[in-house]
Amino acid sequence: MKNIKISATGSYLPKIEIDNNKLAKKLNITQDFIHKRTGIDIRYYSENETIETLAIKSIQNLLKENSKIDINDIDMIIVATTSSNLLMPGISYKIQEHFKIENCMCLDILAGCAGFINALDIARNYIALEKVKKALVVGTDILSKYLNESDIDTSILLSDGAGAIILEETNQEKKYVSNIKSEGQKGNILEIKSDTNIKMIGKEVYKYAVTETIKNINELLKDNKTKIDEIKYIIPHQSNLKIMNSITNRLKIDNKSVYINIQRVGNTFCASIPIALDDMFKRNLLQEGDKIILLGYGGGLNTGSILMEV
Repeated sequence: MKNIKISATGSYLPKIEIDNNKLAKKLNITQDFIHKRTGIDIRYYSENETIETLAIKSIQNLLKENSKIDINDIDMIIVATTSSNLLMPGISYKIQEHFKIENCMCLDILAGCAGFINALDIARNYIALEKVKKALVVGTDILSKYLNESDIDTSILLSDGAGAIILEETNQEKKYVSNIKSEGQKGNILEIKSDTNIKMIGKEVYKYAVTETIKNINELLKDNKTKIDEIKYIIPHQSNLKIMNSITNRLKIDNKSVYINIQRVGNTFCASIPIALDDMFKRNLLQEGDKIILLGYGGGLNTGSILMEV
């Protein structure tokens, strides 16, 4: 089984900034209400951009920051999204076409807000089985087009964006384990149907998020004989500050051990974890050998955690 590493990251946020002042006036609520409810100060909306455009721009930013990367070395593209504008071909194929990548496997997955975790884990397994050497894993979502402006729960929360990583084999010994579980029986508490608005039963989503994530992480740590204090950072799906603070408190860890950037990005669903990773690498918060946990949860319902060594 091959070991894997993250060798490059990139992200992209649309140009239209929506701050709490704009939303408060539009929804006839206060800025303080929005911040206390979500922890968000700014979110981003796309205009005249498609879902694949966001993905492509995140990859272009990745390539700008990593000039030694040869895009033609990519032999797998896997994209996680909840808001594709095409049933066929998938976004991964559009990426392959744009960058003129040959001899490449393409795959889109639909696994809710935790989709990036599933996508990364699939890519890792292909690499570990020596089917793939270098994978491009992308999370991308345009959620602004699904907003119901009269639904405060979603309209103050959601944002558009994309993030990408390159995952590749390495000869170095690096820990990697995952724990991904789904609960389709409760999938109706968070739904997006074609050409309709997002439906979210907030209380039920909160309850699921703060119980199943703790259970999932504890199983991951126990099964792999790892203590929570060995983990440098937990990098969760940037869902809602209240949820992330509850997860932190229930795990009984320091706030500094949980990376949060929702206040300046918003909830970008599948894009949130790769955007956070890119942010962390740019700020030199992650060093080789650090152990991190990536934590996804949401629509499906789906919860997944990955313990990996940077």
